[in-house]
Amino acid sequence: MTTLVSDIRFFWEAFVTLLVITDPPGVVPVFLGMTANRPKAERNRLAWQAAVVALGVIVAFALFGRSILDYLGVQLPSLQAAGGLLLLLVALELLTGKAADPAELEQAKANVAFVPLGTPLLAGPGAIVATMLFVQRVGSVGGALAFAAAIVAVVVLLWLAMRFSGFILKVLRDSGVELLTRIAGLLLSAIAVQLIVDAVRTLIRMGLG
Repeated sequence: MTTLVSDIRFFWEAFVTLLVITDPPGVVPVFLGMTANRPKAERNRLAWQAAVVALGVIVAFALFGRSILDYLGVQLPSLQAAGGLLLLLVALELLTGKAADPAELEQAKANVAFVPLGTPLLAGPGAIVATMLFVQRVGSVGGALAFAAAIVAVVVLLWLAMRFSGFILKVLRDSGVELLTRIAGLLLSAIAVQLIVDAVRTLIRMGLG
């Protein structure tokens, strides 16, 4: 019974942490900004594709992340800084309206569900780092199952947020989505800069230590 309670507690801790980091409501304006000019069926397809890509990336880093980084000689803060730079590029596109250009969207149709939606937007550096830290705490089969369930639950919520973003699109219309896209770009740029700043601070502390 004690083990079961511990596994349940571990599930909720992992679930809440990943949910806060991935922020499904915050994904909606960015998703709309990049897919507002797409047909509904294509937006739905991009939503589940992005969710599947995010799940694959998170699971891959959960299983092999530490080995990959050790092999490449890369530290976690460096990965976080790189993810922050990628998010900053996405934020600049949203702010300048480049991501809302139909020609650009048509050209990037095959890639947008993978980059930047699947990663680094959904499976970003924060989620990857948190996943790798939680993996180190898994000490039993029950704990592993609890952590796997937490990952799947978060990805499902991300998919639902994107899948039903069309309702928001109907309410806001094109002008509202345009405004929401600019706001999303501003917020995303702030998140990206914060990721980079935190990574630099961690690297400095590691250097001083």
